[in-house]
Formats: sequence, C-alpha cells, structure tokens
Amino acid sequence: MSSTGLLNRVAGSVAECSSSRDVSSARGPETSRLLWRTSRRQQQRSSRQAAVTCKATLVGPGRRITAPQPGDNDGSEQPSVRRNRLSGHAVEERATRMCIELAAHYPNGLQLPNKWTGGVLDDAYERCGIVTSEYAKTFYLGTQLMTPEKARAIWAIYVWCRRTDELVDGPNASRITPAALDRWEERLEALFEGRPFDILDAALTDTVSRFPVSIQPFRDMIDGMRMDLVKTRYETFEELYEYCYRVAGAVGLMTTPVMGIDPVYKGPVDKVYKAALALGTANQLTNILRDVGEDVMERNRIYVPLEDLDRFGISEEEVISGMFHHRTGQIDDRWRQFMKFQINRARAYFADAEAGVDHLDKNARWPVWSALILYRQILDAIERNDYNNFTQRAYVPKWRKIISLPLALTRAQMPIPYNPTAQLKTARQ
Repeated sequence: MSSTGLLNRVAGSVAECSSSRDVSSARGPETSRLLWRTSRRQQQRSSRQAAVTCKATLVGPGRRITAPQPGDNDGSEQPSVRRNRLSGHAVEERATRMCIELAAHYPNGLQLPNKWTGGVLDDAYERCGIVTSEYAKTFYLGTQLMTPEKARAIWAIYVWCRRTDELVDGPNASRITPAALDRWEERLEALFEGRPFDILDAALTDTVSRFPVSIQPFRDMIDGMRMDLVKTRYETFEELYEYCYRVAGAVGLMTTPVMGIDPVYKGPVDKVYKAALALGTANQLTNILRDVGEDVMERNRIYVPLEDLDRFGISEEEVISGMFHHRTGQIDDRWRQFMKFQINRARAYFADAEAGVDHLDKNARWPVWSALILYRQILDAIERNDYNNFTQRAYVPKWRKIISLPLALTRAQMPIPYNPTAQLKTARQ
C-alpha cells in the first residue's frame, strides 16, 4: 500500500473514532465531577461490551481453571514474591540485558514447537489484528507499512498485553486475586515453551518462534498487574518508575526485537532499547497525569509520587477532593506548579525516546513516531485545560490527529543520523 493511500485510510479512521470530550466545569467542581464520573462509566460499559474477543481465561498449562468468584479477594492473599526481587531501575536493566543477550544468541527466534499450524494459525493472527484495530486504530494502521510477518507479530504481542491489562482493569477486575495472576503467569511460561493454551496464545508462541523475543518483559508486566492489586500510593518517583516500566516500558522490550534495528545504524544496541523504554515510560506518565481525577475517584489510586505532592505543599486529602480554590473554584496554583513539574518530566522521557526511534528498521518507525507525537500532545491538552485533570479530560482533537499523522510519516522516512556524542536528556528528579 502506498503512503498516500494509507494516510487516507488513517484520516478516515480517525474521523470515525469517538473522542472523549471535556466535561464543562461551568456548574462548579462538584457537579462537573459527577458528570465526569457518569460519562466515564458509560464509556467503560461500551468498551467492555466490545472486549469479548480479548478477554483472558485464567488457566495453567494443560488445565482449565474457572475465574475466581466474587469475594475471593478478601485481602488476606498477598502476591507471589520472587526470590531476590529487584526494584526501581534495576528491574528494567535486568530485562534489557536479557533481551539483548537473547537477540544475540537466537536472532531468528526460539524455534519452538507449535501444535497450531496452517490455517488455524492464520486465523489466530487475523483475530489478533481485529482486536488491535479495534482498540489501537492508529497504531494498527501504522503496522500496515511493516512486512506482514512483523505486523502479525506486533498484533500478537498487543493482544497478550491487552488481555493481561484486562485482568486488573477490565469488567472482572474485582474477582482477580494474586493466585489468578500466578495462573496467568504459568500460562505465559507454557506458551514460551511451545504449549499455548488457546488460539490467541498460539499466535504469540509462533511470534517468539520467529523473533528473538524474551519472556522477561512479559513476566515484568504481570508483576505490574500484581502491583495494581495491592498498591494504591507511590512514595517516590523511583517506585513509580518501576511501575511505569512494568506496565508500559516492558512493551518496548517486547516489540523492539520484532520491529528490528536499521541495518545502517552502527551504534550501541542498548541505545535503541533505552529509547523504547523511555517512550513507554513517557506514555504511562502521560496517562497518569491525564487520569488523576478518574483514578482517585473510581479506583482510590494516586499514582503521582507522594514526595512530589509534599514538595509542593499538597496533601492526599486535597487530591481526593480536587485541587480547586475554595473561593474562585479555579485550579489551585499549587497544583498548576506541581503539574508543570510533572509535565516537564514526562517531556524529558519523550525527548529520550526520540533519540532512538530513528534507529528502528525503516518500515517500523511510523507507528512509533505516531504514538510519540500524538501522546505528547495530550500533555499540551492538559495545559490548555489549565491543569484541571479532575473534571476535564485532556484529549487530542480529531483534526490534530489527522494533521499529525503525515508529520509522523515524514519524520519516520527522514531519520536523523546517529550521533555517538548525543546524551540522554531525561530529568531524574
């Protein structure tokens, strides 16, 4: 497909996509907050009705286990604790090292046996493509520039991540226990041994048979889901960084071996992986900043570091009630300053990501550049909302998406040459 034809398809798809709309705060913070929650619940119900194709069945290898029943998660169970458990940046450093080493030893994948073959496997990938196109339309269309084999592999990875996320944030989240995640991890181990349980698992088994994909970032993502079961506050940015890596940065480690590195690039491989990690972290930090109000009201979660709140003289109670000035009803200036600090941090990670995207294989750059450019604009939207992420949802309007995608395509086709003296810009406050 030509670039022009694909851009036309993207524009049409974006025009069809429904975007979340701002909830006006003209009626005051309390009324706006109620309207906000009602709107979000309606959207969640619609999404859940469409999620049937990617709902995860909790099973171990070779056996079917029914999902836990209501009341099972009474707080008495604790997540599995790995021996010598790492934390913070050490988690991603271990996974990055394992990914690079596996790619060096098995450049063509693990060559695993797979009982699912032929037309059945084609059907598996087709289903993965349908799920990806439903939940990540722009990214899916970007994969059309990849080779068919790469595109199918990216879909398989996306679907596994989607199913994993559904366990703790989907319609059955209240029934999920640490033991259920243990069974999900057993299932992961099995598919990496050539024993997929279902047809969607089979697509991922085939993917790791063809590409040098390490199991470690998948394990790390499941550990991120375990964090969501028991952790609702983060004391430091180092704690939050670990969470961001597990639930988002890990995706970069999963997909980079599939996307491939530009053969023209002669620099260190870890630079490309670090850029992928930075993009995942930047995207997750952006999600967190966009969803402060939703997370605290609907899930009792405050992801922004408590040490940062304390630095700006903000208490948990104020975040829970909404940072509005008691007289004017406008956003408290302390929150504005706090959000400026957080947004600058997220933008630093986006800058780190830019340093490595150009070193991906040419046919894999566009979806990554699209994600980077579009997600970064959410931060701009937060600023346009005067940092009100309690009763207004920051989003990128359709027209901005449409004009941004050709920019992403142009940027992907005109990479900046490798500069061995360039340094990462991330602010590690």
